[in-house]
Amino acid sequence: MEQATQFKTTTVNGLQIAYREAGTPSNPTIVLLHGFPSSSHQYRKVLDQLSDEFHLIAPDYPGFGESDFPAPSDYAYTFDNLALHVEAFLNQLGLEKFAIMIQDYGAPIGLRIASKYPEKITAIITQNGNAYEEGLGDGWAGLRVLWANRNEETEGALLPSFSLEGLKWQYTHGTRNPENVNPDCWNLDFLRMSRPYAHQMHLDLFYDYQNNIKLYPEWQQYFRDHQPPVLVVWGKNDAFFPESGAEAFKKDIKNIDYNIFDTGHFALEEDGNEIIDKIRSFMKAI
Repeated sequence: MEQATQFKTTTVNGLQIAYREAGTPSNPTIVLLHGFPSSSHQYRKVLDQLSDEFHLIAPDYPGFGESDFPAPSDYAYTFDNLALHVEAFLNQLGLEKFAIMIQDYGAPIGLRIASKYPEKITAIITQNGNAYEEGLGDGWAGLRVLWANRNEETEGALLPSFSLEGLKWQYTHGTRNPENVNPDCWNLDFLRMSRPYAHQMHLDLFYDYQNNIKLYPEWQQYFRDHQPPVLVVWGKNDAFFPESGAEAFKKDIKNIDYNIFDTGHFALEEDGNEIIDKIRSFMKAI
């Protein structure tokens, strides 16, 4: 029987962290780490369909989803900080062994934790969760300008990403049919993006993303040294993380289950059933 998703909160380092939990804790655990500009909402299909055989935990990072959103003057929005917060959250739940599913921002957060605690990681499922420079597509042009010189002009050039149309584009670009994607996704994100300080918070993370790239060699060494089983379920039409990012995992991982889908950045939206079947088979085989 599927186990209904529960919507929980816990206080971690002074902040209320919201998370979704489904399944029986005695079953293998998968931690679902979301991307930008989304939240644990992006994993609703995984939670609904895999809870019969797996224990699923999907947190919202500080500033995302239903978690607390401290002002950027009170909380440094960096990937180091988000990863430390997620690490503390997982420790608080007492999770000692788990797989991670990483997508977009979930990759630099999850791979910081995995490379720090390799003994805890049973497997990695990457859905457009990048760890290689060759996986950075044309969508990074504006951010590279920001990294070179952060000022009002280079920040302003990125603000359309936070508009309703910009958020819709992130979900529908590269899909076979935009009507396959639930519009609740970008409307929920826009609601959160309309809060005070939201643009500044996201620009801070955009700027900090360059520090993730500096860690790619460390994460690749982790792959080579520890050889976690990896399932690749990748939307090949992603403007930010094209198929070359998926292909790069083959350089370092021996036990890889490689699957490419004709869709975009949020592949679960259009190909969720097929991807979830792949996750089930992969997890039962490791």
